[in-house]
Amino acid sequence: MPVHIKNVKSQLNRQSNCSRGIALESGFIRVADTSELKAGKTKKVTVEGIDVLIVNVEGKFYAIDSICTHYGGDLSEGTMQGKILTCPVHGARFDVTDGKVVSSPIEALGRSDIENLTAYPLRIEDQSILIKI
Repeated sequence: MPVHIKNVKSQLNRQSNCSRGIALESGFIRVADTSELKAGKTKKVTVEGIDVLIVNVEGKFYAIDSICTHYGGDLSEGTMQGKILTCPVHGARFDVTDGKVVSSPIEALGRSDIENLTAYPLRIEDQSILIKI
């Protein structure tokens, strides 16, 4: 049976694109390998122009916005304690498993409203971390 070069090239391109962070047919995008994040660590990635924080909590991975909803602090510079992430700017605290606010900022600076972070669907396939925006 003859091998169809076009089909083989198409399949290789799809596999290659997955490793470069290109969207899969399911809408999920490969952003990292599980080996890149030890427990309690974070990694900031940019997907479709959105800064997303990938977090490893005791071997389970989560994806949330990387920008604090209070005054735009970079949460990748924050501190993790269990599943709680503290913003490095004014101390707002978030649950990384669902993006919900755990406590308001230490300094409100005239802005007491703070919204939950967006939590993005995440799945693991063959040690690859995939998220959907």
